[in-house]
Amino acid sequence: MRYKALCGYIRQRWDCGDTVEIEEKHTGKYGAAGQIRQKRRKATPEEIAKHNQWKRERDVRRLIKWNFRERDYWITLTYPKGYKPTWEEMKDHAGKLVRKIREKYKKQGWILKYIYRLAIGSRGGRHIHILINREANEKTATDLIITDLWEQQWGHGHVNFRTLYSEGGYRQLAIYITKPLEKWESEELKRYHPSRNLIRKDPETKEIKRRSLVDRDGKPRPPKAPKGYYVDPESIETGKNPVTGYAYRHYTLVKIKKKE
Repeated sequence: MRYKALCGYIRQRWDCGDTVEIEEKHTGKYGAAGQIRQKRRKATPEEIAKHNQWKRERDVRRLIKWNFRERDYWITLTYPKGYKPTWEEMKDHAGKLVRKIREKYKKQGWILKYIYRLAIGSRGGRHIHILINREANEKTATDLIITDLWEQQWGHGHVNFRTLYSEGGYRQLAIYITKPLEKWESEELKRYHPSRNLIRKDPETKEIKRRSLVDRDGKPRPPKAPKGYYVDPESIETGKNPVTGYAYRHYTLVKIKKKE
């Protein structure tokens, strides 16, 4: 459904459980009451690349928040020294492994979710990173079943297990998964491959006034947290869109957990 804003600015809200991500911006449409049309210019290739990278990081960060939890597995699959499969072969290896593990999960009554990325080191070493959901039931110890499954099914090299928490959390992991290709990596290589069953959510959209973003002098206003939340200071991004000239503000609300 298209949202028609009368004031020109909107607030989009993504509920991510313990956090809420907020984007406040101009709709890009004109004619709203009290809105002065700003001068537009054509975006440079560098600005387009930067914006696309920001969107990739944002989208993957939300996918991780909606589908994975702290202590889920971040796995690195390596190949023996000197063995350099092509990108097509690596993708085929990853696909076969995922299908095998999916069947193992299914027998336990679990549903496998994943995001993986193929990568090559500066010295030519190939490896695959994959984030998967960690599951358990009354009869099966999760650490034993998952480590046993992956080590038996990979069959090419070493398997290293870490957890989502130890990898710096959602933001840093999303940055790593979506980081631009290195100069020695093939342009045909996709940055990441998510499973089709990942949950995706649309934002709640609300009309807001420009004055909620900037003061009379055009200076950015700091965001305020509603009761029960605080604003993550590292998440705050404010400024003017370099192409449209309109103000924007992005930030994340973190739910305050009650003490036991």
